[in-house]
Amino acid sequence: MIRILNTLTERKDEFKPISEGKVSMYVCGPTVYNLIHIGNARPMIVFDAVRRYFLYRGYEVNFVSNFTDVDDKIIKEAIAENSTASEISERYIIECKKDMEAMGIMPATTNPKATEEIPSMIEMIKTLIDKGFAYVSDDGTVYYRIRKFSRYGELSHKNIDDLEPNSHRSLLVNGEDKKEDPLDFVLWKPKKEGEPYWESPWCEGRPGWHIECSCMSKRYLGDTIDIHAGGEDLIFPHHENEIAQSEAANGVPFAHYWMHNAFLNINNQKMSKSLGNFFTVRDILKEYEGRVLRFFMLSAHYRTPLNFSKEIMEANKASLQRIITCCSRLNELYDSSKIGQDEDAEISDELYEKLNGFRQAFCDNMDDDFNTAGAIGTIFELVKFINQNADEKTSGADLFAMRNALLELTEVLGIDITENKGSLDDDIEALINERQDARKAKDFKRADEIRDELKRQGIILEDTKDGVKWRRE
Repeated sequence: MIRILNTLTERKDEFKPISEGKVSMYVCGPTVYNLIHIGNARPMIVFDAVRRYFLYRGYEVNFVSNFTDVDDKIIKEAIAENSTASEISERYIIECKKDMEAMGIMPATTNPKATEEIPSMIEMIKTLIDKGFAYVSDDGTVYYRIRKFSRYGELSHKNIDDLEPNSHRSLLVNGEDKKEDPLDFVLWKPKKEGEPYWESPWCEGRPGWHIECSCMSKRYLGDTIDIHAGGEDLIFPHHENEIAQSEAANGVPFAHYWMHNAFLNINNQKMSKSLGNFFTVRDILKEYEGRVLRFFMLSAHYRTPLNFSKEIMEANKASLQRIITCCSRLNELYDSSKIGQDEDAEISDELYEKLNGFRQAFCDNMDDDFNTAGAIGTIFELVKFINQNADEKTSGADLFAMRNALLELTEVLGIDITENKGSLDDDIEALINERQDARKAKDFKRADEIRDELKRQGIILEDTKDGVKWRRE
């Protein structure tokens, strides 16, 4: 039984899908005006792991994550580059997908773009106006009446009378504020000079931020979905406003389960360009493999604040290497097994029970609100067991079973533990070959010099009976 700590109910609720064996899941994606930062990476990795676990448990998952490709920040960047908003957004969507691939994130079932869904946004806004939940000011701005929606504040657990007007991300543009209530938020706003715009019944303009996700979720997943997820900074006002819009327009609950990941701090401080601690994913990938960043992100429960530092990343890199080394050792033992390569041979009953115990412990952790930290702990218990029980005398069938169990559980989390990930540059390959020649010529001084040089470049060599092997440090 999978239980989810539901932000809406503030308790761990048993997951019961709308449709048997299927999961509909919407995750708010990035605004694409620059390279994604490591704060963006946490929800991407976390909810990818959630998706993978549902797949592991046999569910069919419709996973939708949007790109916000019309926004003030995108327009500002376009003006600064003397470009267009569409050129900026398309460029950074491509770069975002590259970073996501490097972090082992599965492509979404659908990646809708806000600009492609404008007609459905206009239709939902019309519905809200017709039902009295929205109104049009004399400059063409359309606002949502939040006091008309009686359940406003249920997700964020806020009392509407205690809210400050400036706590909303208001999307005002031209002229005087024409709101009936300071807390009302924008559904449609008039264009400014030089901005992209679309025709609407109210004015030439563009949608407010919140209406975009309501419409994209509705189109690709339906009026009511199983899970809506994102960073905890989106709970209020973004997700609160999505609920108000969607439920007022559609007349049914918007999402049954709400999941939110906690913040990521940098050296125990909030990430900020002004503090000089702002890092893009691309910055981190220059120093670490994407799988190290992924391992780090999953090393804590998603609702726990996570601190990023070089020391912590180095520790996670070393921890991940323990798992990689264990898998590599199993491969070597299996390949050199004299008992044969019969993958269908029966393993011992004792090992069968033991490996199933690790699988069950892993699932127990993931069933408990997707506790990836506990799941990784189980993987390390499995690694310890393998290191203590796998040797040259172990049968090929048992080695194969151990390796499959390790690969199975790490794959559920999307963590690649294959050795020698990536390829070597030609000059590094040449150095390795030169070192081999030096060893054959008994020029051990030169061989050691090359070994040390490669280590400085992050390449670790290991001399084995089967020849030289390498791994990235």
